[in-house]
Amino acid sequence: MPESTPVSSIVMFVVAAVLGAVGSYLYKSGADGADGTITGFVLNPRIFIGVVCYIAVMVLFIAAYRNGGALTVLYPTYASTFIFGAIIGLLAYGTPIRPINILGMLLLVIGMYLMGKS
Repeated sequence: MPESTPVSSIVMFVVAAVLGAVGSYLYKSGADGADGTITGFVLNPRIFIGVVCYIAVMVLFIAAYRNGGALTVLYPTYASTFIFGAIIGLLAYGTPIRPINILGMLLLVIGMYLMGKS
C-alpha cells in the first residue's frame, strides 16, 4: 500500500525550498561583499543568515518527514529551489529568465508531479 503524504509536509518542503534559495542568495551576496579572508567570511552577517536558512531547511525536512509522507513525493518538491533561485536572481541581479529556463522550470514541475503520482 502506498504511503500517503500530508499536505502540511509538502508545504514544509516548499517553505524549505524558498529558504534554500534565499540562503544561496545570501551566500552569494555575502561572498561578493566579503574581503576573502576566513574572518571576513565567518563574520559576514549575510553568510551567517544564509547558514541559519540552511539550518531551518534541515529542521523543516525533519519535521516534514516526521509528519509523514513519502520520500519520493517530498524530496522532489525541494527541486523547486531552482525556480525560486531563478526568481531571486532576476529580482536581485537582473539575471534574465529565458524561454529555455522556463522550459526547464516546467520540466521540474512536471517531474515533481510525476514523482508524486502513486
